[in-house]
Amino acid sequence: MLLEQLSAYKELGIGLIVLLLLLVLTIRGMIRGRRNRILRDLDPRKIGIQDIDRMEDGSEFELYLQRLLSSLGYKDIYKTTSSRDFGADLVFTDREGARVVIQAKRYAVQHPVGLGAVQEIYTSMRYYAADKSVVITSGRYTESCKTLAAVNGVKLLDRNDLVDMIDLFKAKRREEVMERIESKTDVVASKWWSKSKS
Repeated sequence: MLLEQLSAYKELGIGLIVLLLLLVLTIRGMIRGRRNRILRDLDPRKIGIQDIDRMEDGSEFELYLQRLLSSLGYKDIYKTTSSRDFGADLVFTDREGARVVIQAKRYAVQHPVGLGAVQEIYTSMRYYAADKSVVITSGRYTESCKTLAAVNGVKLLDRNDLVDMIDLFKAKRREEVMERIESKTDVVASKWWSKSKS
């Protein structure tokens, strides 16, 4: 009787292990399938600003921008790791051979991007040996963020710029999208001390 009970528990244990293994493999397959679906669904020819607004998190926006840059024909596109990106989400080489770092901010319009984005992308330039820095958001920027970006030569592309870039890309006007990304930003010569003297 005791041997029969032990044998039954052994069979039950083996069954549970097999069931657990199948569950783990199923979950892994679902995760891989979701990741592949996300990559497939992030086709720049099909994405609009409403789709960007519905993205689950910032990493999907980063993947979308990576696909957009690739579709534009840029080379050496590198998506940084999430945990140690040193302030940049994407690094690529532009048409002139300049290394560019991008920070992607998928923000709602009512939550503007602040100073931190400019500070992070500007300092990341040194780490990635970049010549240019860009922050792209699906939202807008605070006035202090715009000022700091202008003083440091950080290019800011806001929601309106992003919508224009999407429309231009879909209209196969890729050169204009590239020009929007690569064009030089106007550096403001006015510093804090010049304002305090007046």
